[in-house]
Amino acid sequence: MRGGGMKQVFGGLDLGGTKIQAVLLDEEGNVVGQARRVTPQKGGPPAIVEELFATLQEAARPLKLELASLAGVGVGAPGAVDPAAGVLLQAGNLPGWDGPFPLAEALSKRVKVPVFLGNDVQVAVGAEARLGSGRTYRSLLGVWWGTGVGGGIILEGRRWTGRGAAGEIGHIVVRRGGARCSCGRRGCMEAYAGRAAMERRARRAVERGEKTKLFELMEAHGKDRLTSGIWLRALKQEDGLAERLIARALRMLGAGIASAVNLLDVEAVIIGGGLGTRLGERYVERISQAMHPHLFVSQRPPDVRLSGLGELSGAIGAALLAEPAEAPIASRHPTRGRTQL
Repeated sequence: MRGGGMKQVFGGLDLGGTKIQAVLLDEEGNVVGQARRVTPQKGGPPAIVEELFATLQEAARPLKLELASLAGVGVGAPGAVDPAAGVLLQAGNLPGWDGPFPLAEALSKRVKVPVFLGNDVQVAVGAEARLGSGRTYRSLLGVWWGTGVGGGIILEGRRWTGRGAAGEIGHIVVRRGGARCSCGRRGCMEAYAGRAAMERRARRAVERGEKTKLFELMEAHGKDRLTSGIWLRALKQEDGLAERLIARALRMLGAGIASAVNLLDVEAVIIGGGLGTRLGERYVERISQAMHPHLFVSQRPPDVRLSGLGELSGAIGAALLAEPAEAPIASRHPTRGRTQL
């Protein structure tokens, strides 16, 4: 409570290629409402803006909260963003998104409160640094393993965004002249480890006559693509193709993440994203093992930890974008001062 008034509530939206996650966050950092919906595959930016609005409404409905009463709304979006202008410049993983779009302005007209925009992984990593697995570290690299592979960087307790696109670890080249990436270049880590790239490779394998349970599981669970949950089910059933593609992804993640660690020398690596969260601690350990041969200072590896906020990290990080600088949302940092994000 502030000055005897009601607690402020902030909206956060994590916009992904397959789902939209909304949370409502109070000024103490507690999630007081949440909802999830499917990202529209048709209609481009206008359809996505409407679904963002509807997802936030769904999260607020049990609280009987009008969206216009929110203190602000943040959106974490995939790809390159211009936070100052509120423009999503480029988003290869969003259907029908083929150029810059003023996402913050368009959504603000619907919710009737200020909207703030950030890169989805950068804001998720910021949330982990403030409230999650990264809160005991002053420097860390976040790697979000999902439809693509994104990253975020915290240096000396502050988010490092460069000129707006820092942390795009998925586009570190791990094999010169290698597989074609969705960005149009070759050999990017995402071209081997991104869920969308792995699905394309799985489909080609089936066309060549390879056997797999992946697509049977997809249909049985009413999905139109290989979600993180489908990959996990296939691995539990010891599906050979799934195991080979995940092992290949882990090798490339290990090489790419180690290269970034060699450059930045961070204290910790936090693994999140749809696949990272679903596959869990066992696969985080396998990523750590895959990194080890490529580390320059192998005697002092960084801590490698699973996201503490799980699938809500992106939406929570987006909500943090909307907090006022003079009265920031309470930190849960147990041993050090507030991380400045």
